[in-house]
This record gives sequence, structure tokens and C-alpha cells, in this order.
Amino acid sequence: MLTLDGSRFSGSGAIVRQAVAFAALTGRPFHLFNARVHRPKPGLRAQHVRVVDAVAQLAGALTHGVEQGSQDFTFEPGAAAKEESFQWNIGSAGSTTLLALAVLPVLALRAVPTEVELQGGIFQDFAPSFYHVDRVVLPLLRRMGIQADLSMRRPGYVPRGEGLLHLAVHPSGQPFLPLTLEEQGEVTGIHVLALASHLSERKVAQRMAQTAQQRFSTAGYRTTVEVIDDAKAVQPGAALMACASLSGGLRLGADRAGAPKRRAEEIGRSVSHMLMEDLASGAAVDRHAADQLMPFAALATGESRIRVPFITDHILSSAWLAKEFLEADIKIEGQLLRIVGGSHRAPVS
Repeated sequence: MLTLDGSRFSGSGAIVRQAVAFAALTGRPFHLFNARVHRPKPGLRAQHVRVVDAVAQLAGALTHGVEQGSQDFTFEPGAAAKEESFQWNIGSAGSTTLLALAVLPVLALRAVPTEVELQGGIFQDFAPSFYHVDRVVLPLLRRMGIQADLSMRRPGYVPRGEGLLHLAVHPSGQPFLPLTLEEQGEVTGIHVLALASHLSERKVAQRMAQTAQQRFSTAGYRTTVEVIDDAKAVQPGAALMACASLSGGLRLGADRAGAPKRRAEEIGRSVSHMLMEDLASGAAVDRHAADQLMPFAALATGESRIRVPFITDHILSSAWLAKEFLEADIKIEGQLLRIVGGSHRAPVS
């Protein structure tokens, strides 16, 4: 049984999410201690418990110590599930997008198609938004042969959550293909998408979008705007995403959720600054997509080459876990990641 120190590198919930996915796919049990030990609220939160339970359900795994507040648990994969549909409710505003990305490599390597309904938060800090996953991350994963579609049925915000996502995954029957993302190319345009729920009177969506558009236009980028005033969410909330389209067919994105006392104009400034900073780095992926792609590249056959804006603790965590579970060969050369994957082939049936 592998022994993993959850305080290493990022010390975050990403270590929990990636460890259970890699364990499910390799059949290797593990014991993880110091889970999120340095966080203000240490140990597993509701969203981490739901991730472990979901992957355990897929992998027929036995678990011990998986409960809120726990800093120490074990995960022992067993006989894979046969069901083709699942419903997972986080029960809080914890991130449904991170749950979707955690189960996706397992679902993509099953022998049967799978449909999943996810309930919880969709727009919050420290997690990719639905729009970032749908418009930036999934198109890159499709280049790897992963056939997955994500749709949002209802937005969900902090503190209540109750957003709804639908994830559909179709197996390809093949190992993941490597990615070559070294050249950024020319920026052909930037699309700004502003979402606000039950905030139309305050024109929150329009103010976020206008601030971001002005900053992009001043910098010389051709910018389009999409404004969505939503009434389906169970509470007021807002989110902004900006997505840069590149000449090579790539996209870089940046986003931020609304929060109490966080002005719409501040969100517009933050998102535009983040995206232009990543573009100025010459990277072929944005800082958040880089973190999300690592586990998939580590499972691919062949070498992936990905130029990132900078090396994050999440990238270092992913590299460590990929070596532990998959014996993947990962080299970091400045901004360039070279990932020779573990070539995982056996589908999870």
C-alpha cells in the first residue's frame, strides 16, 4: 500500500482528488495522511468526501476514515461498478467542476458510456468555473481522444450551492493521446462572458463585462461580449470569464466568481489582468488549465509537451503523484512541461 503525505507541495484537496483517480485506474491502494493539514479548516471538507465516495463507487473501493474533518484515510480499489448513470450531490457549495474533473479520467477509461448528474457549487473561488471547463479544458481533452460533454442546468453559488451539471462520457477504447502545446500563436480575439443571477436591477453582469472589455480594448485586443441574466439559481450570484482565441485553435481563459462586497468592476479588472498576464508569458495554456491537464497527460501514451505561464504547487503535486502511481517521467524545463505518461490502457469496466 502506498503511503502519501498530503501536506506535500500544494497540500490541497487536489492531492486527494488525483490520488483516488490514479488508485482507481491502477488498482493500487493507498494511505493518505496530513490531508489539507495546513488549511484554515484542515482535513476533508464535504466536497472532498464526495469525490472520494464517488470514485470509490466507480472502483468498488473499500475506504476507511473518509469523513469531514478527517486528515487520514485509506482507499483500496476493488471490483469496478457496472452502472451507466450516477447522481452525486456534494450537499454544500463545494465545487462540482472539480468533482467532474476528478471522476473524468476514470469514466473515460470505462468500457461503457456514462452519464452523471452533479449538484453543488459551480462558481466559487479556488475552482474552475463551468465555462472554463467547457470552453477551455474539454476542447483540449478532446484532442487527447476523451469524448466528454458538460452542460449546466442551473448555476450554483456560495453559500447555498444547489447548482446542477450534467456530464456525459463516451469511451474511446484507446489510451489517451499526448498533447503538444508549445506555441501560443496569435490572439485572434477575446470573448467576455458575464453571468449574473437575480441581479439584473444592479446591472452586475453588464458592469463586469464592460470593465473587462474596456481593458482588453485598450490593450489592442478585438473583444466580444456575452451577457447572461439568469433567474434559475436558488440565490443571487455572479461570475465572469474571458476567453482568448488563438490562431492555432487553442484558447486561454481566466475567470472569477462574485462574492459579498466584491464589486463588479473589481471582478472585471481581476479577470482581464489574469488573462493578459498569462498571454504575456507566451504560454500555450492558461495557469488553471495547466493544473487540470496534468493528470490526463500523465495517463497518456507518449510524450506531452505543454508550455505553461509558470510552475504552480498543483503542477508539482501532480508530478509527484504521477510518479508514485504511474511511474510517469516528468521533466520541468523553465515553463515547459515534458510528460511521458504511464500509458494507461486497461479500461475500467
